[in-house]
Amino acid sequence: MSQEGLFLDSAAGQLKNDVKEKKSRSRVGVIVTGLLGGSLVALYAVAAPFVAPALRKYCLPFVPATTAQVQNVLGVLRSRSGTLVDIGSGDGRIVIAAAKHGFQASGFELNPWLVWYARYKAMREGVHSSTSFHISDLWKVSFAQYSNVVIFGVPQMMDQLELKLASELPGTAKVVACRFPFPTWIPEHTAGEGIDAVWVYDAKTFKSHLQHRMTKTTTTPEDEDKPAQT
Repeated sequence: MSQEGLFLDSAAGQLKNDVKEKKSRSRVGVIVTGLLGGSLVALYAVAAPFVAPALRKYCLPFVPATTAQVQNVLGVLRSRSGTLVDIGSGDGRIVIAAAKHGFQASGFELNPWLVWYARYKAMREGVHSSTSFHISDLWKVSFAQYSNVVIFGVPQMMDQLELKLASELPGTAKVVACRFPFPTWIPEHTAGEGIDAVWVYDAKTFKSHLQHRMTKTTTTPEDEDKPAQT
């Protein structure tokens, strides 16, 4: 065979090898892409229920309480006892921590995945007998039985929650707001800084404030002009 023929055969063989290598790389690329895509879908399927809005009315994503926030909540309630409720309890870390400090603690959460996970955590931590977790919309629940309330809210909901809690809670209750304070209530004291800050409110004070607002609303100018009777 001539040198030209040998060269052509060698070039053809090299071309075939290049084609095979490209096909092999293409298959590997398809497999890797498929595995990556499947992993992302699986990750989303697992994570989505946890980050989905917990309170649909205000589209609150699940943002876990930090260790400092948990410590601040327990710190401001250290002299308290009895029942405690965490409104929007997420994965249950506030409820579980409170139960370990002697509270009979409950959590209300709209996301069922988070509620089931919180129940599992409470069982694992050995506090299932002093905790309870409920799948419920906070606006459809009465909190009259609780003497300690913890709330992780957003500014859009706090004014309405003021009215709800002021009308339902007993006068001996304390309310701890995390991340955002209530708009018109005057805090008894605060703890922590930045996103870990908590505000503590006394029920006697904000119930009196609500009564004053209601009285002022129902009083007409004519009533104010009337002389006081002796």
